[in-house]
Parts: sequence; structure tokens; C-alpha cells
Amino acid sequence: MNHRTALGALHVGALFFGLTGVFGKLAASANPTQIVFGRAAFAVLALGLFASLAGPGWRRLNRQDLRRLLLGGMLLAGHWVSFFIAVKVAGVAIATLGFASFPAFTVILEGLLFRERIRRNEAFLVLLVSIGLVLVTPQFDLASEATGGLLWALLSGLLFSLLSLTNRAGSGRLPAVQAALWQNLVVGLCLLPFAAPGLTEITSIDWLWIALLGVFCTGVAHSLFVASLAVIKARTAAVVFGMEPVYGIAVAWLVFNETPTLRMLAGGALIIFAIVLSSRLAAEQPPRPHEAAQGA
Repeated sequence: MNHRTALGALHVGALFFGLTGVFGKLAASANPTQIVFGRAAFAVLALGLFASLAGPGWRRLNRQDLRRLLLGGMLLAGHWVSFFIAVKVAGVAIATLGFASFPAFTVILEGLLFRERIRRNEAFLVLLVSIGLVLVTPQFDLASEATGGLLWALLSGLLFSLLSLTNRAGSGRLPAVQAALWQNLVVGLCLLPFAAPGLTEITSIDWLWIALLGVFCTGVAHSLFVASLAVIKARTAAVVFGMEPVYGIAVAWLVFNETPTLRMLAGGALIIFAIVLSSRLAAEQPPRPHEAAQGA
């Protein structure tokens, strides 16, 4: 893979991650728990296939790895379920932009959990995201669908931030694909008791959307991200993946006619700018591909 193909693979991966909310909304007969269970099941198959094609290189799990993967899987399950609740309640655009607030949560949590001093530019990032979220919300009314969906999306961003910090604590001991496969397996096992009763009621077309979600928006997107990092710098990869909300909102605009207002576009622009800024800040740290590879 040369630089040009790696960059193309990154954009395809970002597009697939951006389609997450779209496929989730298309699966109308499935609830968020069922969508996440199906996504995780198909992702395990896709990641397992990628791992077998990539050849050996996995590491043996110790007790600390198992505890971390279990916690990571539970956080991933909560992150995805809350994200798809936001999609069902408020639409793809608000759910995607609310989730995109996770860099701000990461800055705050790193300061609290790792006792790292919050720098001035990181505080500016938090401010940008906060202003962007205020603009994205038409009116702050807990009874409105937009506000309720945004709160679910913020919870999704918070849980994803905690997942990233959990992976960071692992110091990259496990290969990214191995960690993702095990975490998706934990997601499926955790949600199976809640999803199983209604699985037979999901229509065939909705199973297709869920399969596409698991294979392309999780397995393929993750694999493209990991493979491209062999050629592309982590800083460039993070900036490209900042396009994820843009792709998601654009496709939702075309498919569901979810036309964003000028105020929402302005708020989204601020949040996306904050994502790019966050990626440049993260580039100052040693690259940790597993932190960003799960996506929305």
C-alpha cells in the first residue's frame, strides 16, 4: 500500500464510519439494543476474517488484558446503544455531532484521571465544542426530541472517551484488530439476553442494514484504518477521520431529507474544527491506533 492508496483507504474508512447512523436509522424494525448486538456479531466475523488474512501476530491474553477488554467491551456497548437511541430520537445529524464532542470529554477526563494539566489550547477545544453544541440544539427543552437525542449523543461521546482512555491505559500491548475483535465479542455477549427476544421480528431488509453496519462500518472501516497507519502518519489519519460527521450528515441529508439549519451547520463546523484541533494535539503524543479505531 502506497501513500495515495492509504489516503484513499482512510477516506473510505471515514465514510463507512460516517454511515453508522444512516444504517442504524434504516433498520427501522430493530431497537438500539438489537442493532448493536447485530453490529457486534457481524463485526466479529469481519475482524476475524481480516485477522486470518493478515497472518499471525496476536498476543496471549493475561488477566489484566481480560479485565481491560471486558471493561472496554461494556463501554463500547453503552457507547453504541446510546448513539443509536440518539439516532432514533433526534436523527442522524444531531446524534453524529453530539457524539463528536468526545475530544472535549477526553481532555477533561485525562486531566482528572491521569492528572495531566489541561493546556490553554485544550481548554479552547472544550470551549469550541461547548459553543458548537449550543448552536446544534434548536432549543434546550428536556421534553423536545432534539434535546433528548443530543443528551443521549453526549452520553455516547462520554462513553467513547472513557473507552479511549481505557485503551490508552493498555499502552497498546495488544494489536488493534485483536483488541477490537474481543471487545466486539464482549458487546455481543452482554447484549444477547436483551436483544434475543425480538430478533425474529426484525425484517430481512433490516438485517441487511445491520450486516452492512457490522461488516463495513466496523470491520472494514477499522481494518482500513489500521492498515493505512503503516503508511500514513497518525496526525493525518486523525484529521481525515474528522470528516466522519461531514459524511454522515451529508448522506442523511440525501437519504432522509434531514436538512440542517444554518445554526446547526455553524455549530457542526465548530465541532469539526475542534476534532481537527484535537487530532493535532494528539499527534504530539505517541500514536495509539486502537484509541480511534472503533468509531461511532
